[in-house]
Amino acid sequence: MTRLRPAALRPVPPPAGGPPTPPDRRPESAPDRQLEPAPGRQPEPAPDRRPEPAPGRPPDGAGEESTRLGRSLARAAAVTAGLTAAGSLFGLLRDQAIAQLFGADAGTDAFLVAWTVPELAATLLIEDAMALVLVPAFSLALSRRAAARAGGTEADGTDPVRALMAATLPRLALLLACAAGLLALSAPYVVRVLAPGLPDAGTAVDCLRLTALTVLTFGLAGYFSAALRAHRHFVAPAAIYLAYNTGIIAVMFAGHDLWGVRAAALGVAVGGVLMVLVQLPAFVTRLRARTEGFLRARAGRAARAVREHARTGTLVGVGVLAPVATFAVSRQAQVFFERFVASSLPAGAISHLNYAQKVAQLPMVLSLMVCTVTFPVVARAMADGDAAAARRRVERDLALAGLVVLLGAAYVVACAPQIVGLLFERGAFEAPDTAATAAVMRVYSCGLLGHSMVGALVRPFFSGRRPPWYPAAAMGAGLAVTVGAGVPAAGGWGVGGIAAANALGITTTAALLLHGLGARVVAIDVPQVASGLLRLLVAAGVAAVAGWAAAGLFPVPLAGAVVGGVVVLVTFLAVGLLVGAPELPHLFATVKRRIQHAR
Repeated sequence: MTRLRPAALRPVPPPAGGPPTPPDRRPESAPDRQLEPAPGRQPEPAPDRRPEPAPGRPPDGAGEESTRLGRSLARAAAVTAGLTAAGSLFGLLRDQAIAQLFGADAGTDAFLVAWTVPELAATLLIEDAMALVLVPAFSLALSRRAAARAGGTEADGTDPVRALMAATLPRLALLLACAAGLLALSAPYVVRVLAPGLPDAGTAVDCLRLTALTVLTFGLAGYFSAALRAHRHFVAPAAIYLAYNTGIIAVMFAGHDLWGVRAAALGVAVGGVLMVLVQLPAFVTRLRARTEGFLRARAGRAARAVREHARTGTLVGVGVLAPVATFAVSRQAQVFFERFVASSLPAGAISHLNYAQKVAQLPMVLSLMVCTVTFPVVARAMADGDAAAARRRVERDLALAGLVVLLGAAYVVACAPQIVGLLFERGAFEAPDTAATAAVMRVYSCGLLGHSMVGALVRPFFSGRRPPWYPAAAMGAGLAVTVGAGVPAAGGWGVGGIAAANALGITTTAALLLHGLGARVVAIDVPQVASGLLRLLVAAGVAAVAGWAAAGLFPVPLAGAVVGGVVVLVTFLAVGLLVGAPELPHLFATVKRRIQHAR
C-alpha cells in the first residue's frame, strides 16, 4: 500500500475567486491524495476533510507568527533598554547635580521629603497601578476590536478602545487635578505627617507644593504609556524618564543660585510636564490611525455605546483599581516608613538612604525592562485564554529578570565605595558621605532580588479582567515585616538597619507572590523557578566576594570599579554555568550564533 505524505491529508485549496473543486472530480495526476473510504461509508468531499490540529499542537503558521512576535519583542526590548539606560544615566546625572549643588544636609532632606510625592505618583500612576490596570484593559479592548473586525461588525460604531478612553480619561484627568490642588493646599500637614522630626519644615512645604503638580502630569503620562504599550508602541513611553530628568537638571542649574533647593522641586514639576508632551504626538497618532474604520460608523450608535460604557465604567473601574492601588500604596509605604524613621536620625540620613537606593535600584530597573515589554503579551494571551503561552512567557521573564538583577547586585555589593565615590564625591558631597552611602547601598542590595521579583510577579496577577487582592495582602505582609524589623534595627544600626528591614520585607513579599502565582493565576513550575533563582543567587554571592576582594586592591576608585566589575562578571558566568543556572546556556548559545553569523 502506498504510504501517504503529510500533504496528502490536506486538499488543494481552489484558486482565489474560482469555484471549489467538485466532490466527484479529483486531479488525476495526484492519485496519492485519494484516501480509501472505510467499508460501508461513502467518501466525503476532499474540501471538507481538513483535519483539526492535534491537541497542544500549534496551528499552521503559528511558528512563523511566534518568530515574528519574538523578533518584535526583541526590537522593542532593545529600544526600551536604550532609552531606559539613557533615562537612568540622566537620573544619575540628576542625583550628581543634587549632591554637587546641595550636598547632604537639612535642605536636601527637606527636598527629599517633598520628593515623596512624585515617587508615590510614579509608582501609582506610571509604573504599577496605572499600567497594571490599563494595559490589560486596553489589551482586552484591542482583542474585542480584532474580534469585531474578523466578524465584520466594526461598522456598528462601537469601537471598544475609544469607548474605554472616553469612559476613563476625562474623569481621571479631573480627579487627578483635584487631588493635586488639595495636596498643594494641605502641604504643611502632609510634611508634618511624613517627617515629624524634620528641622527645615518650611522648605519642605514649599517644595511639596511645587511637586504636587506631578499628581496630574504623572497620571496623564502613565495613561498615555499604558495605551501605547498595549498597542505595542514602546519608544515614547521609554523616553519619559529621559525627558523628566532633563527638565530637572536644566531647571536646577538655571535656578539654584536664586531659589536654592527649591529649584530642584520646580524642575520636578517641569519634568512632569515634559513626560506628557513627549508622548502626546504618538498617542494622538496611534489612536487616530487605529480607529479610522470605526470612525466611519454612525455617530449616534457610537455615542450611545460610549454613554453605556461610561455608566458601567465607574463601578467596574473601582473594583479593578482598588486591589492594584492598594498594592502600589503598600509598596510605596516602605519609602514612607524609611523617611519617617530616618527623619529622627542625624541630618543627612534621609539623603544617604536616597542616594544609596537610587544607585542600587539600577539593576532592578534594567531587569524589569523585559517584563515591561512582554507585559502586554501576557495580558493579551490571558485575554485570549492562552494559558500555556502566558506560562512560558512568565517563566522566561522570571529567569531573565533574576539573572540581570543578581549580576547587578553582585557588582553593587563588590564596588559600592568606588561607585559612590565616582558618582557623587564632589562639591558639597564629601568623603564621610561616600562611606555612609556605600555602607547603606551594600545592605540595600540584599533586597534587590526581592524588588525585581515583586515587579515581575505582580504583572500576571493583574493581567486578568478582575485583579485579585492576593498581591495587596502579600505586600501588606511584607510591609508589616519591614515595620516590625525596622524600628528596633534603626535604633541600633541607623540607616543600615532601615535598609536591612526593607530587604527582609520585600523578600517576604516576593516569596508569597511566587507561591501564589503558581497556585492561583498561571500554573508555573514554582519549584523549578525557585531552584533556578537559587542557583543564580549562589553565583551572585561568589561573584560579589571575589569582586569585593579585587576592587579593594586598587586605591583609585575608577580602577577598582573597572577591575571589580570584570571579576564579578567572569566569576558570575563561571559559577553560574557550573551550578546550572537558568538562561546562561541559552545566552551563550545566542552569542555563539551571533558570532558565527558575523563571520
